[in-house]
Amino acid sequence: MLIPDCSTPVVVLRTHHGSLGIARSLGRLGVPVHAVHSSPGSPELRSRYWRSRNFWEFDRDEPDRSVAWLLELAERLGRRAVLVPTADDLAELVAGHAQVLGEHFLFQDNPLSLVQALSAKQAFYHLAKRLGFPTAETWFPESLDDVRRFGETALFPVVLKASDGLRLEARTGRRMVIVDAPEELLAWYQRLEDPAHPSLMLQEYIPGRDADKMWLFDGCFDGNSDCLMGITGRKLRSHPVHAGATSLGICERNDLLFDQSLRFMKAVGYRGIVGMDYCWDARDGSYKLLDPNPRIAANFRLFVGSNGLDVIRCLYLHLTGQPVPQTEVVEGRKWIVEDQDFESFRDYHREGTLSLGGWLRSLAGVREGAWFAWDDLGPAFGVAMARVRRASRRLMKIVGFTQ
Repeated sequence: MLIPDCSTPVVVLRTHHGSLGIARSLGRLGVPVHAVHSSPGSPELRSRYWRSRNFWEFDRDEPDRSVAWLLELAERLGRRAVLVPTADDLAELVAGHAQVLGEHFLFQDNPLSLVQALSAKQAFYHLAKRLGFPTAETWFPESLDDVRRFGETALFPVVLKASDGLRLEARTGRRMVIVDAPEELLAWYQRLEDPAHPSLMLQEYIPGRDADKMWLFDGCFDGNSDCLMGITGRKLRSHPVHAGATSLGICERNDLLFDQSLRFMKAVGYRGIVGMDYCWDARDGSYKLLDPNPRIAANFRLFVGSNGLDVIRCLYLHLTGQPVPQTEVVEGRKWIVEDQDFESFRDYHREGTLSLGGWLRSLAGVREGAWFAWDDLGPAFGVAMARVRRASRRLMKIVGFTQ
């Protein structure tokens, strides 16, 4: 596809493999795309499609300082740019400072209260319940005694997870655990909870194979919360397994899920890009909404329509006042995060749920990788080199050259 007017620049806040997809999707059409990241060593920054690479640590600086830095960046760019946050905290930063940022940037305009309600697990759970949309039953303990009382009457297994899975994984190496008994639940809760920042929650376990039950919706909505573009699909594998982001996905039409997603977005009055995670519950025949991410999802390049339209191209056209073409689902299109999916294969294989042959057969139909692209080899090379360095360090530690 072509974008008639691609002169408006784009600024991507925080980079990862999903951000690389933004640079390639828009950069191939001639749109100037500028990266903002915390460190220069990340492999996605090797892409030839970044017009510039800028460095700022949003995590370490006060929001007002980050906003001031963004305004300075806008002055350097010399014209109003499209601003794309790629994480929940950055979506909240933009929504919370929309008035001042709106003078220099274009972005999806949602109230801070709505962004917070969709990104915070407890707020979202109560919102979905109030609106009558199915979601997994969830409990939010405030102490070990609450967990102990829960275990006395709960039906096991249950899922123990955090409201911020990435933070929990960085601190403990896990995003969630599935527990089968009260004693096991208490032990894991004590091991994983951070007393200074308590965030663990308990969620019903929905049985079934990951590839059968984990569904996705990717869409973009206009100022009236009407859908400009929307595509459904399935998460065939995740990283980490059973709990993480998509490592292999497939586009698959699901009209019931599509309509449910549109009704939810209309009910909350959402505008812009959203990535939604669902779990099919065969016990009651419902799609339970787990995560309505109020931002672009890292897996958005799975959802490419028949004419090449994806949600970032859709948003760009909409925000710059250009017509958005209609598109159709490309049934069977697959997208993969190459390094993460290999690690997921190893974990599923250790569980006994995925053979080598099954993994290789599942790769048939992959149309795009997160890292590898013939016209942009730098990021894949960077990932490969990082893997070699990690393997070398592990080997040196094993043979005793390092402590």
